[in-house]
Amino acid sequence: MQRLLTSATLVALLVATAAAFAITERLKLTKSAIYGTKVSTTFSPKCDCSRKVANIRILLRRADTLNLEIDDAHGHEVALLAGGAPYRRGEAKFRWTGLTDGGRRAPDGVYRVRIHLDREHQTLILPNRIRLDTTAPKVLDVTQNREAFSPDGDKQADFVRFTYMLSKPARVLLYLGGRRVAKTHFYPQHGSVSFYGIAHQRLLRPGHYTLEVGALDLAGNITPADQRVRVHVKLRYIVLASRHIVARAGKPFEIGVSTDAVRYHWKLGRRKGRNGGGVLRLRAPDKPGRYMLTVSERGHTDRAHVIVK
Repeated sequence: MQRLLTSATLVALLVATAAAFAITERLKLTKSAIYGTKVSTTFSPKCDCSRKVANIRILLRRADTLNLEIDDAHGHEVALLAGGAPYRRGEAKFRWTGLTDGGRRAPDGVYRVRIHLDREHQTLILPNRIRLDTTAPKVLDVTQNREAFSPDGDKQADFVRFTYMLSKPARVLLYLGGRRVAKTHFYPQHGSVSFYGIAHQRLLRPGHYTLEVGALDLAGNITPADQRVRVHVKLRYIVLASRHIVARAGKPFEIGVSTDAVRYHWKLGRRKGRNGGGVLRLRAPDKPGRYMLTVSERGHTDRAHVIVK
């Protein structure tokens, strides 16, 4: 008798196990009522950009009546975006402006989307996290590798590199005269950006310039203009130290040349040649008169009048 009970119990266990396995496998094959979700990861209601709202897109496998709400990190309802509204099979779109049900702006933080489907008798919390962020990035520090540069393509001080530290991950923006002239493509909290003397698709003329460093974060927040960090640069190519030189006929004279080029061309009267260094030493023409001294490097020139007595 005991043996029969044991055998019966074993058979019952096997049947129950098989049934549970079959149910589990059937559940695995059951397709989710919602698929193809696409949810904004970060947004800022304060930004004047496409990220000022959080977009929520879902695909319904079957028509249903939905309740869709935004919950905070503790699972509490913050905003009801759809309350008992019928939706057809296919795509359904929602937008959250960052306001609570009471009409106030929700605090910065992480939020989740909760969806209840009436016909399916199912409540889902989407795995996508929405970060509401209204804090503009701050530029904490900026250093530059040089102040004077010459973007002439000779691989000698062709650019200025700015190394920066930000208060949060963001893209760095460079401004000149209030207009953006450069930006980084990624969002590191610290890194570097180079300026090649190009503004508004044109190479700048020689001179002193003041650039402003700001940032744009993932939510679309931008450093306010009055909080940008100012940096000063000097753009030069090749410059003679004086515009007028007085020399004695047939005698040597010299003039300073400001350039980062290793070699440059010079021309005085009918004579010409190549030189290097910060001091150009030449012999004045034998005949008194007024001559033009021209120095050039990669298409950039400067001139000075040489008066020979």
